[in-house]
Amino acid sequence: MARIAFLHTGAVVIPTFAALAAEHLPGVEVQNLLDDKIVADLGRGVPTEQVAQRLADLGDAAVAAGADAVLFTCSSISQYAGPLADRLGVPVYRVDEAMADEAVRAGDRISVIATLPTTVQPTAALLRERAELHGRDVQIDEVVVPGAFEAAVAGDRARHDTLVADAITAATGDVVVLAQASMASAAEGLALPVPILTSPERGVRRLAENLL
Repeated sequence: MARIAFLHTGAVVIPTFAALAAEHLPGVEVQNLLDDKIVADLGRGVPTEQVAQRLADLGDAAVAAGADAVLFTCSSISQYAGPLADRLGVPVYRVDEAMADEAVRAGDRISVIATLPTTVQPTAALLRERAELHGRDVQIDEVVVPGAFEAAVAGDRARHDTLVADAITAATGDVVVLAQASMASAAEGLALPVPILTSPERGVRRLAENLL
């Protein structure tokens, strides 16, 4: 049986990815690995070498436990995927890559919404990378939602979702991208004339396409 390691930076998304794995990765065993301080430490400016080492330690644990591939479920760490794959010798997938590909095909102006600067910047960089790959010229508007991250940390998901939903509604892009997997719930029930893209299901579907 194949085994996939999901590498998380927040416990709140684990149930979401468990459900998606059950739907899209039948017969695949899932291992969850968590470092719930990476995002906060990135915000405090810890050296990138330290973050890379922590991710390497988690990746080593995954491979030692028999993982055939690793999926980063957090956009804040997506830039570490390539070097980690080289170290581990197994594929390391970025949950937001499929979302980014869809976004750059969907419009010329992309509104990227996040609750932290440490996430909006890597997501914008990924969009530029994928736009170049697809031969697209896009404008990216970066939006950080004040107070939403603090509400999520405090356990107030309702306030988090309300703040993020207000930002989505106010966005002016041809397509809206939610930079964090944990933001997906805020888009539920919203109706806009432009696409609202979230990463969890798209990321797991692409993983399934590559592995199954």
